[in-house]
Amino acid sequence: MCWRCPIADHDRPDWLAGGRRRDVAVDRIHAAATALILERGIEAVNVDDVAARAGCSRATLYRHVGGKAAIVDGVIARAAASVAGEVAIAIEPFDGSRRTVEAILASVAAVRTNPVLAQWYAGSRATRADSYLAAAPQLGRFASALTGVLPDDAAAQWIVRVVMSLLAWPLPDPAGERLIVERFVEPGLR
Repeated sequence: MCWRCPIADHDRPDWLAGGRRRDVAVDRIHAAATALILERGIEAVNVDDVAARAGCSRATLYRHVGGKAAIVDGVIARAAASVAGEVAIAIEPFDGSRRTVEAILASVAAVRTNPVLAQWYAGSRATRADSYLAAAPQLGRFASALTGVLPDDAAAQWIVRVVMSLLAWPLPDPAGERLIVERFVEPGLR
């Protein structure tokens, strides 16, 4: 805190940093972590590497973001938000059960083309990735919002699991995936 005012320094806009110091620091740390994850994979990246790439100390990194798990969560959450934005645009013209079908298929396509999520999911095919994705509350919220399913945690988690199953066991072509989702998922949402 500044001795002259009760606003914490990290909450004050900083003309030199170009925004609130905390936000700028978090963005820089997540950008550094993202670049390292894409270069080396999640397992090969550590806190020291991220701090060095971000140009900050370990203490600054821990103060603003936390340890490796928090860094990975932040990178994944940002990538998931990006995918949700892409999916929202793709499904805008649809409603009802058709919207859910399109949201599922657009989500699968967007995850496969998002560098962070594609690498993370493919590189972590063990239960770690599945457990994280299945339990991530933000993914359930994205699923509810994008598909138009009323706030129903069970339905949202089911939709997330449908997307995960298509990522884990892709069919040979998108037409086959569309057929499966239309035949088996859509009727359950009518």
